[in-house]
Amino acid sequence: MNQLPFTEDTVIFGLLCLCLGFVFYTSSIKTGFWKKFYGIVPTVLMCYLLPAILASSGIIDEKSSNTYYVASRYLLPAALILMTLSIDLKAIANLGSKALIMFLTGTAGIVIGGPIAILIVSIFSPESVGGNDFDAVWRGLATIAGSWIGGGANQAAMLEVFQYNQDKYGGMVLVDIVVANIWMAILLLGIGKTKTIDKWLKADTSSIEELKVKVSDYTAKIARVTSLHDFMMMLLYAFAGVGIAHFLGNHFAELLENNFEVIRNKEKILSSLGSKFLWMVVFATAIGIGLSFTKAKNYEGAGASKIGGMFIYILVATIGMKMDLGRVMENPGLIAIGLVWITIHAGLLILVAKLIKAPYFFLAVGSQANVGGAASAPVVAAEFHPSLTSVGILLAVFGYVVGTAGAYLCAILMEVASKV
Repeated sequence: MNQLPFTEDTVIFGLLCLCLGFVFYTSSIKTGFWKKFYGIVPTVLMCYLLPAILASSGIIDEKSSNTYYVASRYLLPAALILMTLSIDLKAIANLGSKALIMFLTGTAGIVIGGPIAILIVSIFSPESVGGNDFDAVWRGLATIAGSWIGGGANQAAMLEVFQYNQDKYGGMVLVDIVVANIWMAILLLGIGKTKTIDKWLKADTSSIEELKVKVSDYTAKIARVTSLHDFMMMLLYAFAGVGIAHFLGNHFAELLENNFEVIRNKEKILSSLGSKFLWMVVFATAIGIGLSFTKAKNYEGAGASKIGGMFIYILVATIGMKMDLGRVMENPGLIAIGLVWITIHAGLLILVAKLIKAPYFFLAVGSQANVGGAASAPVVAAEFHPSLTSVGILLAVFGYVVGTAGAYLCAILMEVASKV
């Protein structure tokens, strides 16, 4: 027996699969304790928390593992292809403008939330928002703003732009991971109460329900017993597509960087458009949409979206593994800023959702398209229904586009707030 923590990816992946299997087995029990338990706690939240407990208790070492990288670079694009295979673009267009409004509201919540959080926390903990020159806390918080309006590429761009002291950068990464994961857990918990929340919001969910019914009816119509031939063809579409998406994404990102100074220069606000991960996601989604116009669409009847869903749950487990529950209060001042910040983001989303009567689905996915980006927005969307995955993907890609500009504006406002 190896000494804990486990560092081998083979063992770590086995433990993650054990967690997923345990959750799905217990959630299938329709009597007694487990029925009541999963009536309150969504299965996806448990798939997220159990790996977090393994990492927090020192059983596995997340830092030495490449499982998240593999899941996000191989399984995520494969899932996007399989889950958009039967996409109905017209039906998605019929969802209306509320999805975009909620996404932009989430962006606005991050932009104004940062400076307001600094002002609030400075009242009882001024040292938490201080610092001079490149040690200034606002510079570090700018990297979080980049992460929360787009993703890792935007975060790296903000680090380059504002030159925060990299010796202290780890603390900002901790705040980013801890607060973002706490918020994602809350959103997932709310999915189990979607009907109650939509009733309180007085939301019109008819367009969402129509899309669900349309996809479900189509799936039932083409459903068949899956053969080995079907599995091999889905393997072809998924992972040949992943290879093509990576090839095109890498070369397109390099093409942009080589020909446009505004993208090549990491200090420019459009530099995140040079992200290879961004374009890999874009091309994987485009491949899935392209296949939806061919006979490949019928593989939905053989369970294409279910296999994609399995890949998504593996990704969820690897995301959960990054959450160290024991470090939540390691830097209480910075954590407080992050919690106040995300609360303002959430509060503005709830206010606007109430005003425009937007469904909880748009609130949750609009938020995660900002805070979580392409890695987690499809996860949250798929938990509502596999047919809605593409909505999360499209909004997350849009987040990359506006991310650096929004984060730059947020950083300037935080600099002003820190000097008040």
